[in-house]
Amino acid sequence: MIPLRPTDPTDRKGAQPHADAVSPLTESAARSHMAGVCFKIGPPRLVGVEVESFVHDERCPDQPVPPERLNAALDALPLGGPDGTSLPSGSRLTLEPGGQVELSSPPADSLTACVADTRRDLGALRAAFAAQGLRLTGTGTDPLARPRTMVLDHPRYLAMERHFDAAGPWGRIMMTGTASLQVCLDAGAEDGPHALERRWLLAHRLGPVLVAAFANSPLLDGRPTGHRSTRQTVWSRMDPSRTLAPAPGRGDPREAWADYVLDAEVLCVRRHDGLPWTAPAGLTFGDWLRGGGERPPTLADLDYHRTTLFPPVRPHGHLELRMIDAQPGDGWVVPTALVTALLDDPLAGDAALAALEPLQPPRDDPRPPRSDLWRRAAALATADPGLRRAALACFAAADAALGRLPGAERLRATVAAYAERYPARGRCPADDQLDALRAGTRRTPPEEAAP
Repeated sequence: MIPLRPTDPTDRKGAQPHADAVSPLTESAARSHMAGVCFKIGPPRLVGVEVESFVHDERCPDQPVPPERLNAALDALPLGGPDGTSLPSGSRLTLEPGGQVELSSPPADSLTACVADTRRDLGALRAAFAAQGLRLTGTGTDPLARPRTMVLDHPRYLAMERHFDAAGPWGRIMMTGTASLQVCLDAGAEDGPHALERRWLLAHRLGPVLVAAFANSPLLDGRPTGHRSTRQTVWSRMDPSRTLAPAPGRGDPREAWADYVLDAEVLCVRRHDGLPWTAPAGLTFGDWLRGGGERPPTLADLDYHRTTLFPPVRPHGHLELRMIDAQPGDGWVVPTALVTALLDDPLAGDAALAALEPLQPPRDDPRPPRSDLWRRAAALATADPGLRRAALACFAAADAALGRLPGAERLRATVAAYAERYPARGRCPADDQLDALRAGTRRTPPEEAAP
């Protein structure tokens, strides 16, 4: 993603990284840096959410929206803040390669504050786009058969095109035809009920239940794919060195993550002279550290390399859960509340881990999202009996946790209503899209009223 007004100096043409980041890097220094930067240790306190949406023209939704209309809507936004780049409540906007818009909320010190801030800024975003005759559509894949084009020509995305095209169509579909909801929570403490290792384990084990309960991408190019979460299926078919979960079995997530980063292929080497951002095929960052690249890597190279990795749970100091399809309207509220309740309430977390235990695959199963369980979640969602039972148990645990959270009565009712509407009936939002397609009543998914 590229900020609408870049704040990263390495994203500005011709700019150079800070001098501290350009010295040659050693493997031990790389591992130490990642342990400190990717996992901020302390009692969990903050929550945030990133909401991606497709943009459709109200009059001709099956046509791409020209970049100039996107820019007109974005220019009309009431951006402010200290650097003039955020919405009224502090959310920031970025554009994805296919013209998807992502709103990233500011870190909030409570779930209720996060929901209030995000809802307020999403309202401003939707109003600005509606004034241009544009609609934000929350679904995991673009449901319409319209041309998928790259609206950004940033060197990063040109490099991603080259890298992913070598292995099939999935990377291009991901960049231009998918959208997600990402829930962000603090990494955790060294030990105790909020220990990092426990939160890391729970976030990964929750993954297939979150895929299933919120599956919302049954269509691609206007046709059913046979998968409730086609978006998740697309991710499972991409470069495994950067989309699989880190290998299990390492007690400390910081060690597992460091191994993962060093073993991942380098997608691009940034250049500031106008040359393409290329990298030798098959070069891992570990290979680069050992002299395999055109020059020694730096700390800035390592930090940028980490932004090109897309596992289901990505550590950015906090934990970013990336497996959830974009949701219609304010449907993002329920997964945000569910995940926060289960990770931040120790009793709810214990109940969720117990409910998820029967789903655990054999040791020789492929890593998520290529494992059988994750594939079932993407294909069947909560129509799968095991995933349905686990989802209902997790919703029940979250309901109890929200009952213990002051001021969360409305959120609790919203989560309970969702559980009754979808997993209790073996359904998910994807089924609404399929019902509408069969009935011929809608061309894009419905946008629900705010819960």
